Amino acid sequence: MVSAEYSPAVLRTRPVATGHWRAFLAVAKHLNFRAAADELALTQSAVSRQIQALEEEVGVPLFLRHTRAVELTSAGAQLQRAVGPALERMDAAVRLVRQTAGRRSVAITTWASFASMWLIPRMEEFQRDNPGIDIRIDASDVQVDLETSDVDLALRYAMPAGATQGGIRLFGEQLAVVASPWLLKSGKPLRTPADVAQFTLIEAGDAHRTHYLEYLSWRRWFDTRDLTKLQPQRWLYFNYAHQIVQAALAGQGLALARMPLIADALAAGDLVEVLPGHRIDSPLAYWLMVGPRSAQRPEIKAFCAWLQVQAEATRQAIGDVPDPDLNDNLDGA
Repeated sequence: MVSAEYSPAVLRTRPVATGHWRAFLAVAKHLNFRAAADELALTQSAVSRQIQALEEEVGVPLFLRHTRAVELTSAGAQLQRAVGPALERMDAAVRLVRQTAGRRSVAITTWASFASMWLIPRMEEFQRDNPGIDIRIDASDVQVDLETSDVDLALRYAMPAGATQGGIRLFGEQLAVVASPWLLKSGKPLRTPADVAQFTLIEAGDAHRTHYLEYLSWRRWFDTRDLTKLQPQRWLYFNYAHQIVQAALAGQGLALARMPLIADALAAGDLVEVLPGHRIDSPLAYWLMVGPRSAQRPEIKAFCAWLQVQAEATRQAIGDVPDPDLNDNLDGA
């Protein structure tokens, strides 16, 4: 028979106090009220009252009280498995907040390929010159609202539009055909655009699913060279730009790559631009967006200034000459 104390008719839906859960976990760990009380620096009766209150809130017994021992019920064991990790995560988050309280930091959101191929390789210089500033990079394809999130800066890849309103244009891009040096030693000729058909061509798997990705496709490159019927030896598809470039670095085929993201690899000789007279322009550009609540902080200004120096170096490396009508904020912070 179920007692009225734990009857479903008196089940409650309000949140349970965290103190009750800490008492519960201590008793569940030691299976002893006195040991739990010592751990929590409470009296044994106080712990007993918290457990009783928790059982009333949950609506079922969580412990079987024996003369000399305490045993978890099945419901108690179920809650222990769920509540234990949750409280550990909460405690870890609190420790992290305490550690970072008062420290200067810059939180950046961008997409994974840009973070790994352009931003992260350059970060050592900023960290060396600004040892007192922490950096947090959130690499995600999900666009973050800078007005409501705890992110300070967004680095975005887009056409000039509402999404870049008030943003700083870092650089535009062209697309170039690139390959690893040793792939080019295979002996296959690569002197004219039609010669690419002798190689595996690498591109984004969703290049033909959205309007703006069409600008990055081999099919567009073919069309601009009157090669509409050209078919390569085979195709190799990937989800992300950094995967495409990695495959090209590994000699798996020719990639139609974004110049800002491969300028360093070209300079180092890890990739070679083939058919250099056959780049195509992209209408997309790379933008810096500054959160309205972050713009006046000294560390944000320092990072933005450093970022624009890096962007200028990239513009020089890729020969980017921006449209002045789209570039009012190029040198502004």
